Amino acid sequence: MTLPTSEVRSARTVPVSLAQGLLYGGRGREIRNLLLALGFLSPSLLVFLVFVFIPLLRSVQLSMHATNPIGQMRDFVGLEQYQRLITDPDFYNSIRVSVTFAFYAVSLTVLLSLGLALLGNIRIRGIAVFRTIFSSTIAVSGATASLIFLLLFNLSIGIFNYILDLLYLPRVPWLTDPVWALFSVSMVTIWLALGLNTIIMLAGMQGIPDELYEAARIDGAGFWEQFRHVTLPLLSPTIFFLIVIDTLSAFQAFTQIQVMTRGGPVNATNTLVYSIYRSFYFNGAYGYAAAQAVVLLFIMLALTTVQFFGLERRVYYQ
Repeated sequence: MTLPTSEVRSARTVPVSLAQGLLYGGRGREIRNLLLALGFLSPSLLVFLVFVFIPLLRSVQLSMHATNPIGQMRDFVGLEQYQRLITDPDFYNSIRVSVTFAFYAVSLTVLLSLGLALLGNIRIRGIAVFRTIFSSTIAVSGATASLIFLLLFNLSIGIFNYILDLLYLPRVPWLTDPVWALFSVSMVTIWLALGLNTIIMLAGMQGIPDELYEAARIDGAGFWEQFRHVTLPLLSPTIFFLIVIDTLSAFQAFTQIQVMTRGGPVNATNTLVYSIYRSFYFNGAYGYAAAQAVVLLFIMLALTTVQFFGLERRVYYQ
């Protein structure tokens, strides 16, 4: 039996209309936008896949295997490496050192960059020169800064001890005393991060509308009241951002420790990152180092989560 021509045309056009509805309707528009976005993101996703996600999975796999002297995986040992971490006092010491180091570096970096940004935000002739000086540390590498501070901290010829001599104060063994070594290395980290932090902080300040300051002055507010009730609230998103990235950066610090102290004296500067380096470079314990790296990842995730849920509530978004 032959169908009428109109029915054949209708049967053929129904699937076509359905496909067009899927492709060009509201749902289809979302799918096309998603595919377009994935196309633009594909280079970045590929980079993350190759340099982040695959190494992360390999680290987890390596942490569950015993290795030979060249790092090749041999026997599956499960969670044995993590059980070893729980009973290792050096591991807990490295966590304590890392937390203390991050506290020194982050708190002082944010406070100093806030002060420099306030100075750089003053509108006077030639302020651009001072802004350039404040941000110049961004152009210095970690190794170069570490060598510079090695000379500054030198017990015999260092300028810091020379200043103490002028003040008739006893000299300080900055890098050889366990009490001072971690703080001394933190000073290098602070100096390195100060340039970028000042630039970001200054950009945040310059984004605050002048009308708010004018209204505050009309109400009789002085500099401190303007800073407390206008600058700080509107700058809180910038400060929060810097606290998060500075914390992550401090937990990953390596160059200054390697150049200046190599984890000493008496493990006083042996942060978790440097402990990982020691485990595989000096001891050949690749699986144990991978286990520490996985734990470091979860520590950083936990800290970031706490910062977002604890500090973001105090952030004022316009």
